Amino acid sequence: MTTNVVPSDTAPLLALTDLNVYYGAIHALRGVSLTVNPGEIVTLIGANGAGKSTLLRTASGLVRAKSGSVSFLGEEMGKRDAGYIVSKKLVHCPEGRRIFANMTVRENLELGAFLRSDKPGIARDLEHALTLFPRLRERITQNAGTLSGGEQQMLAIGRALMTQPKLLMLDEPSLGLAPNLVRDIFRIVKTINDEGVAVLLVEQNANQALKVAHRAYVLENGAIALSGNAADLSNDPQVRAAYLGEG
Repeated sequence: MTTNVVPSDTAPLLALTDLNVYYGAIHALRGVSLTVNPGEIVTLIGANGAGKSTLLRTASGLVRAKSGSVSFLGEEMGKRDAGYIVSKKLVHCPEGRRIFANMTVRENLELGAFLRSDKPGIARDLEHALTLFPRLRERITQNAGTLSGGEQQMLAIGRALMTQPKLLMLDEPSLGLAPNLVRDIFRIVKTINDEGVAVLLVEQNANQALKVAHRAYVLENGAIALSGNAADLSNDPQVRAAYLGEG
């Protein structure tokens, strides 16, 4: 799977500038700057504990930066709460899926539209989610807790799509999944992007992530170590040795 470079002559959807984030005395993000442009898939790779999930949580308003800027569609979001940020169509699909186990698949999907009142549009987007994920259609009346791990991940992504995101941030969508389901998830990520949604992807499966992305950042110890075209980074000897199991 290869992807062409998306032109970046427009203003970025998301611009993180010189972010510094602390957990107590731990300096989790160290002067991180990152952009996502309209139409792009940008992937963020790095080892466990590098700060990848913290970056997404800061962008989505779940964590406050001590300094720096989070700008989405030109609006400063650093002091905004998570609900407001979702209302602006910056949507975070967190690691661990966070589905509501005692609610049905349909109810979980409908919760993704809790800020919306356009019933025809909600119905249309629900049908679209079920078309993207046929397994969810088969299990529409089941409690979400009875789904397999892969099906729960599909549900989490489907629920996020019900918000009509302009930018979808995905945190480890392939974690713990069988190889055939990993391929399905990355295929769906590409389809979502082809339909006009920009994606910021945190993923430990660096090989697959770099294949699907337009650009990439490498995060090490809370700081950006490398960035560039995803195809170029996939051929970088340092990246291949550290993240692609070659070296």
